[in-house]
Amino acid sequence: MNYQVPSATQNILTVTQLNRATSQLLDNHFLSIFVEGEISNFSAPSSGHLYFSLKDANAQVRCAMFKSQQRRLNFTPSNGKQVVIKARVSLYEPRGDYQLIVEHIEEAGDGALRRAFEALKHKLAAEGLFDAAHKQTLPLLPHAIGIITSPTGAAIRDIITVLRRRFAAIPIIIYPVSVQGNNAKHEIAKAISQANERNECDVLIVGRGGGSLEDLWAFNEEIVARALFASSIPIISAVGHETDITIADFVADYRAATPSAAAEHASPDQQEWSARFNYLEQHLQQQLTRKLNQKTQTLDWLKQRLQQQHPGQKLLRNSQRLDELEIRLKQALRRKLDRHQQTLATHTAKLGQYNPTITINNYKQKQAHLNQRLISVMQHKLTTLNQSLARSSQTLNAVSPLATLNRGYALVIKQPSGELIHSTKQLKLGDSVETKIAEGHFTSEITALK
Repeated sequence: MNYQVPSATQNILTVTQLNRATSQLLDNHFLSIFVEGEISNFSAPSSGHLYFSLKDANAQVRCAMFKSQQRRLNFTPSNGKQVVIKARVSLYEPRGDYQLIVEHIEEAGDGALRRAFEALKHKLAAEGLFDAAHKQTLPLLPHAIGIITSPTGAAIRDIITVLRRRFAAIPIIIYPVSVQGNNAKHEIAKAISQANERNECDVLIVGRGGGSLEDLWAFNEEIVARALFASSIPIISAVGHETDITIADFVADYRAATPSAAAEHASPDQQEWSARFNYLEQHLQQQLTRKLNQKTQTLDWLKQRLQQQHPGQKLLRNSQRLDELEIRLKQALRRKLDRHQQTLATHTAKLGQYNPTITINNYKQKQAHLNQRLISVMQHKLTTLNQSLARSSQTLNAVSPLATLNRGYALVIKQPSGELIHSTKQLKLGDSVETKIAEGHFTSEITALK
């Protein structure tokens, strides 16, 4: 190996000169660049400047962000965060280290998306797209349900399974779209517009299964939000899982936690509706029965009125009136005949005063009166004698043994001797006795003496 010693006329650079020239070369060539990577070796000394390395899978570069550039920093940098930086390429001359002078940092991936999400959310909220006054009511019993989602995803299977279980008779119309990627937002917005133009369903389910924020981003696009707001068909947003929130959830008429939950809200429960129909059928039958009874009663009343106005009824009433007049005529004739008979009797009585029959009748009445007095005296005498006899009978009955028996006493006679028993001393065990009471008698054997 040959090494040539530089001549005195050659320009020999010092290290400082070399580093400065390199620094100028880098500054002039890389005026402002954007670099994405992960923060590591983060340091924030008391000076307020930030120092860290930006790395990817294969390389890393040193970075410095001076305190004056941190005014627009809207998050706290730390190790492990994925960021995009705007920087100048420079050389730290004292050490000869190649580095980036950072002018701005923003979070890459979810961080940037979330800022875009919040910005669009505030914009649309200020325009009133989220106001409850614009929310449409979901139909209780839709005649058809539209689904805007990917035809191959898990969400469409979950939705159809729930809809078939809850109310299989409701038709399902699928509007297939991409749910992620650059064209997804345009396809979703176009499908919403087409569903409104066709007007073949009265509720729409718009959504997809779960994923990262970037996967769900099509439902955070402004074009989709405005298509949702412009829809005259009520829309249920069913994007991701319960914890996933998108702009579509705020604009839609109803937000469901999952696609399956959206299907639950979009469709009625056929068992509940069947029970409701059965109840309404019974209620209708009861109402019809009651109404029929009322009309039957009204018809019966009208029949009665019609019968009352019938000529036959009028003839019956006139016939009854004729009978009443006939009775009154007979009564008048009877009263007039009675008055004439009374007059005849008066004249007959006056004529009878001069007839000897009256004197004979008077004596007959006197004789009958005397006979009656005789009978009364005899009856009185007979009554007095009967009373005396009754008192004597009572006295005799009071001392009669039979009267004693009537008061509950009994006569005990030893058999077969007929001896009247006054004391147990007259008896011994095994004797036979006859007991006479007021009504009848009975025979006993002595089994014990006391």
